[in-house]
Amino acid sequence: MALETCGSCLSCLLIPLALWSIVVNILLYFPNGKALHAASYQLPNYVWYFEGICFSGVMILLLAVILITLECSVFYRCCQSESCNKTYRSFISIVLALLGVAFSGYSCIIFTLGLIQGPFCNSSDGWDYIFKDTAGGYLTDYPAWSRCTEPANIVEWNIILLSILVALSGLQLIICFLKVAAELKRTLCGTYSVFVQAGIL
Repeated sequence: MALETCGSCLSCLLIPLALWSIVVNILLYFPNGKALHAASYQLPNYVWYFEGICFSGVMILLLAVILITLECSVFYRCCQSESCNKTYRSFISIVLALLGVAFSGYSCIIFTLGLIQGPFCNSSDGWDYIFKDTAGGYLTDYPAWSRCTEPANIVEWNIILLSILVALSGLQLIICFLKVAAELKRTLCGTYSVFVQAGIL
């Protein structure tokens, strides 16, 4: 019952998560607040996928707005019967929530891969992914971070921002799963009640 009741508020939670995802992803393009390295394409390749802006950002934001709109009473009369209309709206919500699962899941995977790969930085050997062969082991090897001399503090910058993006997309993934479960319960229970009423008649 609680899951079904919270089904509508789940969509609202996606909006701030999507907006934060866009903001944090934009910050990845400006290490230390400077646009120099973005202009020179001296950023990790995963950053250029725009997953935080497009997929866990704009796409999730659009899905959330549509899901919230579907909850409005203006859509109650798109079918002749109210029960038919509710089932139709729940089906659309399930499809949209599954798209949200796909978008946020893809973003979470890309952010995690970017975190494991490490930053693209300048060292004594030139510009390269100097931590790419550590399988993420560099995350706890703090002395090794000093090998990246440019951009300044790029390791900390990438780890913090990518970790936030992983958390945001992970939360989006959980919320979309809960939305699917809530709508499935609403649809199945509604269909069951219709069958019971038809059987009584």
